[in-house]
Amino acid sequence: MAEYLTVLTTTDSAEKARALAVSAVEAKVAACAQIDGPVTSVYRWENAVQTDQEWRVLYMTTAERYVELEAHIKQVHDYDMPEIIASPVTHGSADYLSWVSEETAKS
Repeated sequence: MAEYLTVLTTTDSAEKARALAVSAVEAKVAACAQIDGPVTSVYRWENAVQTDQEWRVLYMTTAERYVELEAHIKQVHDYDMPEIIASPVTHGSADYLSWVSEETAKS
């Protein structure tokens, strides 16, 4: 398993994306979070194809903190079933990855 992960979620407003980002960094389950959008999401929900604007939040964390980050997102997110997808970081600057470890270390 990769030692570091990027974790993606989406939400329906810039303000909610900011709140998701800030709360995870404050909780130390992510070292940082980047917000981009709006993006157009097309998906099937409740037997209908939906098209909505969303904002993406991309978190940087350690594999060790993933379970807690996922739980945090589920707790603070207002979607019934938020998108939560983790991707392994296979390479990165040693200094940056060290900083990620420090920022997400359990107190």
